[in-house]
Amino acid sequence: MWVKVKSAPSLIMAEMWKEFLEGEGIPVRMLPDPEKKSTRELSGYNLYVSQEKVHVFNEVMRKI
Repeated sequence: MWVKVKSAPSLIMAEMWKEFLEGEGIPVRMLPDPEKKSTRELSGYNLYVSQEKVHVFNEVMRKI
């Protein structure tokens, strides 16, 4: 199961978070936010991680 862990205001920010988290060994799914409809680049995105990796995500976020 995938758990929503972060929202990003744009595609660029979502891709930056995804790249950072995957560099830490956390697989990430990035999906458009259904509540924010706009152009592809400017719409919001939600980042999801596997339920088994949520504790790793929390640890990485604590270090930032």
